Amino acid sequence: MADDALVKADPILDGELVDDTLPQPRKRFESWWLRSRWVPTWFKDRNQARQAAKDFVAGVVRSPFRCLGAVARGLVAAARWWRAWVTVRDFREAAEQSEKLADKFADIRALTLFRWKVTGAVVAGAASVTLMAHLVYGIVALWVVAGALAVALAALGRRREGSPGRKAVLAGPRTLRWTMDPQVLVDAFRDAKLVGKDETLRLVERATRMGDGWAITVDLPATRKAADVIKNREALASALAVDEVQLIVERVRGNGGHAGRVAMWVADEDPYASAPRRTPLLDAARWDAWRPVPFGRDARDRRVDLPLVWTSLLVGAIPRQGKTFAARLAAAGLVLDPFTRLYVADFKAGKDWDAAGRVAHRFMSGDEPEHVLALVGWLVELVSEVQGRFRRMRELDDETCPESKVTPAMSRDRALDMPITAIFVDEVQVPLEDRTPVKVEGKTLTAGEYVGELLTWLAKKGPAAGIVLVLATQRPDSKTIPSGLRAVLGSRFALRVMDWRDSNIVLGEQMNTRGYDSSRLLASHKGVGILRPDGDAQAGGDVLALTVRTYYMPNEDWQTICRRGRELREAEGTLTGHAAGASMPELEMPAAPQIVAAPRDDAVQERLPEPLRAVVEYLEDVADDREFVPTSELTAALGVEAKTFAAQMSELGCRPTRYRLTGDDGRTRQVRGYLIAEIDQARREAASFGVKGAS
Repeated sequence: MADDALVKADPILDGELVDDTLPQPRKRFESWWLRSRWVPTWFKDRNQARQAAKDFVAGVVRSPFRCLGAVARGLVAAARWWRAWVTVRDFREAAEQSEKLADKFADIRALTLFRWKVTGAVVAGAASVTLMAHLVYGIVALWVVAGALAVALAALGRRREGSPGRKAVLAGPRTLRWTMDPQVLVDAFRDAKLVGKDETLRLVERATRMGDGWAITVDLPATRKAADVIKNREALASALAVDEVQLIVERVRGNGGHAGRVAMWVADEDPYASAPRRTPLLDAARWDAWRPVPFGRDARDRRVDLPLVWTSLLVGAIPRQGKTFAARLAAAGLVLDPFTRLYVADFKAGKDWDAAGRVAHRFMSGDEPEHVLALVGWLVELVSEVQGRFRRMRELDDETCPESKVTPAMSRDRALDMPITAIFVDEVQVPLEDRTPVKVEGKTLTAGEYVGELLTWLAKKGPAAGIVLVLATQRPDSKTIPSGLRAVLGSRFALRVMDWRDSNIVLGEQMNTRGYDSSRLLASHKGVGILRPDGDAQAGGDVLALTVRTYYMPNEDWQTICRRGRELREAEGTLTGHAAGASMPELEMPAAPQIVAAPRDDAVQERLPEPLRAVVEYLEDVADDREFVPTSELTAALGVEAKTFAAQMSELGCRPTRYRLTGDDGRTRQVRGYLIAEIDQARREAASFGVKGAS
């Protein structure tokens, strides 16, 4: 290269960058402005300022009419006061109470005459002064006197909106704008005994219009919890003079919330009185099963989506409340995914699910014993499928299967044959109560018991293998749904039931004491229920449960979605089983996995380690369907020392936990004990180990 082509480079400096800048005064001022407690909230936020401007304009427009009303009330109040004074009412009433009215009659008459003279003198003097001022200053004096008199009467007749007036009479209806007044809100919290008499609330955000209602966020006093406000929502609604269905109370979670911050929303009217919306899936060409399914709208008209993958769903209600509609909404999203496999069992024996036969891998409708036995065959098939999937996942590399769970890519890979598989059982109480005897591994059981065991096994191990379980029942009682099965169903949806016990059976123990009781739902609110999701059922939502009105999907819409689902499967080549014209293979009961039948073997149960065997025998003897058993009850029944018993149970995989129980006196207390589902799981694992060891 020629010398003239060389260019001398700049010197290379060795060092590090140091940020030597100080905060600018403007930034410091902005930080102080946003954090200062002295700056009003509506100066910090644009939405708050817009709402404050609206309130100011509305107040200016209404001020002449409010002033006239106050003057009129003041005039009436002044007339009443003058009449009581001039007639010596206080003196007369005192004389009547002392039974000396006749003795005091002359004095009362003289005092009445004197006060009439005083009244005449005052009126004459006021008229003379006003006339003289008019002569001296002209018409201006009359305007000044009239204005002063109007201000005085308005001050005398002023009152808050909704107050009963000057006399103790019934108040008229109160508007929500008045309800959201900070002082009224504090009084309501005190009346509901959510804060003490000397405590107050801190306004985080002023009342603003949000949708068809008013929203406000407050901070409770120290040591007060938002959970208590949610629990006593009915008392707060009574104090605010609104129906509890119009009041939504939520704890503010995340970075902007804490355990004592409450977000309230009060609807202008019953949010569920209007016609329901149709499902948005009607406008969807296809759906992804890994996306939450559009399920309904909450009271604030926010969309609520229900995740189905990785969980199971229990829907419970009395008849004619929308139970089948809710289950079909969950199925609709899976129908529109051509890579899902559906099992549909309709034990109502109606035609609500008939359209699903066009897309379902397995489908039946009926309530006879043969239909129950067919369901047993399905469940045995699914249990074997789950075990086969786990064996195949062990052979896959970490890139394809990073964990022992089905991934979206795996569910769509036809070579792996692991699609998302959902089983829908409507009126599940029919197979669970069936008494048809079946023989499993040489042991005779009823079909209902065997169905319960298979469903429990699938609910425990199936989600990781891509199995979705959806059960619907109109008899949500402890005898219909076994406690072990209910304990492992992650998502719950309770429409209207008869009492709080049935609500707790669907939603979980003690949910009514936390403010969630579906027996309080109105009969006119069809499709409205309490959703307890296993995951995020709402964007940004992190709540224990929420009231949801499901989307409306009549039979013609359901048929449209199923037709679209069949077309998608035909295009992708994923139409199988019943929808493709194939018949159900013959049921072979010995094919049931040994882990399901092993705990039923008496010889295996005899080899259970102590004290687990004694606990299992005791629970079988008491024969109740509880979800929890206290440690004190077990130690007293077995005659063992509590500390030693806890150590032995921990070694067997059963660790004690705290649980809230309601006593006979109605009071709730917290005790230590064991979940029946964990004891049952330990029994199954120990029994399975014992069988393998014996073989």
